[in-house]
Amino acid sequence: MGTVLESWDWVVLGIYFLALIAVAVWVVLQKNKNTEDYFLAGRNVGWFVIGASIFASNIGSEHVVGLAGTGFESGTPMAHYELHAWIVLLLGWLFLPFYIRSGAFTMPEFLEKRFDSRSRWFLSLFSLVGYVLTKVSVTIYAGGIVVSELLGIPFWYGAIGIVIFTGVYTIIGGMKAVIYTETLQTIILILGSVIITYLGLQEVGGWNQLSSTVKSVSPEHFNMWRPMSDPDFPWTGLLFGGTIVGIWYWCTDQYIVQRTLAANNIKVGRRGAIFGAYLKLLPIFIFLIPGIIAFALSIQNPEVFGLDKADRAFPMLVKALLPIGLKGLVAGGLMAALMSSLASVFNSCSTIFTIDVYKKLRPNKTEKELLSIGKVATAVIVFLGILWIPIMEKIGGGVMYQYLQNVQSYIAPPVTAVFLLGIIWKRTNSQAAITTLLTGLGLLIIRLASEIYYQPQISHFRETGEQVASGIMYGFATINFAHMAIFMFVFSVGLCVLMSLATTPPNYERIKGLSFGTLTIEDKKLSKGSYSKIDIVLSVLLVIIVIGILSYFTG
Repeated sequence: MGTVLESWDWVVLGIYFLALIAVAVWVVLQKNKNTEDYFLAGRNVGWFVIGASIFASNIGSEHVVGLAGTGFESGTPMAHYELHAWIVLLLGWLFLPFYIRSGAFTMPEFLEKRFDSRSRWFLSLFSLVGYVLTKVSVTIYAGGIVVSELLGIPFWYGAIGIVIFTGVYTIIGGMKAVIYTETLQTIILILGSVIITYLGLQEVGGWNQLSSTVKSVSPEHFNMWRPMSDPDFPWTGLLFGGTIVGIWYWCTDQYIVQRTLAANNIKVGRRGAIFGAYLKLLPIFIFLIPGIIAFALSIQNPEVFGLDKADRAFPMLVKALLPIGLKGLVAGGLMAALMSSLASVFNSCSTIFTIDVYKKLRPNKTEKELLSIGKVATAVIVFLGILWIPIMEKIGGGVMYQYLQNVQSYIAPPVTAVFLLGIIWKRTNSQAAITTLLTGLGLLIIRLASEIYYQPQISHFRETGEQVASGIMYGFATINFAHMAIFMFVFSVGLCVLMSLATTPPNYERIKGLSFGTLTIEDKKLSKGSYSKIDIVLSVLLVIIVIGILSYFTG
């Protein structure tokens, strides 16, 4: 397999990697004195770096490759998930003040402070397994596609090489290395993607030509609002089910929240979240639209732009449209996306294992010993990620971004319910929290098992319209994934409320400042002083932009 890069592309790619190494070395030379330095960058990171890191953590190669693939295959419905920028605001305005006030390093630690150790243990183990099985594996799979398409390197060599390179600077430098290298990676990724969107629009003949070409073959491609009965993208599921998944991902997941916890106060953390929310709007224009451009080009000129798999849309545009030099820049951007996501998940796994598992089992360990364990934990996650490469290589079929949203739709509801109720309703107690989390896990297992069991019948029904199975479990397996998220969330909220009312109230003195009903006068004063008019104006403006985009893409 030959590379599509030429000599000047390799020069550009080499310069990018040297810059990345220089940033990592600069961070390493500063040394990490303790766990707060290693896992939260000393809680002394500025809002620009926090926002860029939030964006880079979210946008992995699986996002670039998968979102462009979804744009090619289905059009704009999945843009609902990219408009979760307003939920990033929710992190800054609603959740973050409680997290920072608690002094917690991790989300499981916050659950222990708010509820008890059972919830902490559950979320710690649940998060670790979930990260390895979804985030690490899917990111490596997408990285394999990028490497094999652009560099001409076999899947194994390229993916393992990047995993090891990322793992090394994450292990040595910790959160500081991750968060500062991500700032550089964000700039490269956005620049490269903007260029490819611009060149793609030029090639297809402009926005009007793009729209008319696509609509002539697929009239619904520019419609985010599919009917409630749509088997894949019902608007109710995407709007409400997507919001439930969004709150879990943006407001309660260690992978994202850890970036804001690196701020030294609520004001800086919130501004980082606001900046990250604006960056979150970009994927529609720099990843999803290129996928639609690839679809239009495949209609206009199938011999040059034809694809056998939707997930190859973005790499195809890079190969077909970019001149020498720019291919190297965009290849660097795609590598950046892969590395930033991997670095984030490696560091988050290491933080959760060290703080929520090892330190709980061995509370008397010194800071130096905990730092060593954090580095070993990162190395183990790197190794597990490599073990998953051959499994993810065989996934192949389906559109990856959609697959990821399906799985997250079953993970999110119980966790979202417990965090939300824990913050907004002081009566929520520890027994209700652990019962909701365990019941949600049970529903998750039943849904995935029934989906796997009935997959042949579901595929047959979609292809022929002939139903060959029936019954309660078959019906459960065929509920749309986004509607399933709504069902599981409503069930989880109801269960949590009923259990809270049926059991003993929590000790309000112990959870002071961790729920709205337990805020002190001093907490409220500090909260009022943590924002200014510019924060409010920028937040309102972002919501208006989101509503504008939702109103535009109606087919």
